Amino acid sequence: MNNDQLRDQIHKTAKLISKAGKVVVFTGAGVSTESGIPDFRSPGGLWSKFDPDDFTIDRFLYSPETRKKQWKFLLDEGSFAQARPNAAHNAIAWLETIGKLNCVITQNVDDLHQKAGNSPERVYELHGNMKWLKCLDCLERYPLEDLLGRFRGTEEVPACIRCQGILKPDVIFFGESLPTQTLKDATYAASNCDLLIVIGSSLVVYPAAYIPLYAKGGGAKLVIINKTETSYDANADVVIHGGAGEVMSGIVAVLQKMDVSCA
Repeated sequence: MNNDQLRDQIHKTAKLISKAGKVVVFTGAGVSTESGIPDFRSPGGLWSKFDPDDFTIDRFLYSPETRKKQWKFLLDEGSFAQARPNAAHNAIAWLETIGKLNCVITQNVDDLHQKAGNSPERVYELHGNMKWLKCLDCLERYPLEDLLGRFRGTEEVPACIRCQGILKPDVIFFGESLPTQTLKDATYAASNCDLLIVIGSSLVVYPAAYIPLYAKGGGAKLVIINKTETSYDANADVVIHGGAGEVMSGIVAVLQKMDVSCA
């Protein structure tokens, strides 16, 4: 995609946003990588450092060694706690401030949409949030950052302070179902929006990847912003192959010139 094509597609997207009453944004790992958070499947991603089997719920429940590896992962991948929102997150948050954004549906677990300023009640986290550890017995939740500070530099794997139960990152492991109510709310929002903007997702992980189908089935326009092609590109009204931050910043700049707002 050359500069003229990119500029044209950015303007088309801005016009779709200006006309839409309800905009839903669906985000994947391509948004978070620009904040320094590695994705899973790309060369050099997390699967090149860790065994995917250690992220299954059965292995986590029944193997103390796996839980130790998980805790080491949380200590080593401190980028989750230290990461800051990038231009794409800020642009999505800005869409909320001008009254265009209905909600964000995200596959990411890094809390960066909330850090950028999106209202927590408008962020549907399909795969959970790494910000928290949850006790599997009494369901008490602990901020990850607090426990990282307390246990860093030790070999100890933290347990629930209240009941000594197993603490699990409050994210969806392989073998677990997506949170029922969150998925229901996200599906409803996608099915009833005027415009769905997919940003930074290859749309290969199901059932989350059904979200564009729900939107198109409800009559919404579909924009896909991703560095590589997706299997949904042929169904999209606009496809932009580019970085999330650059493209979203360009869209915001056009909308600001158009003085778009319904707030």
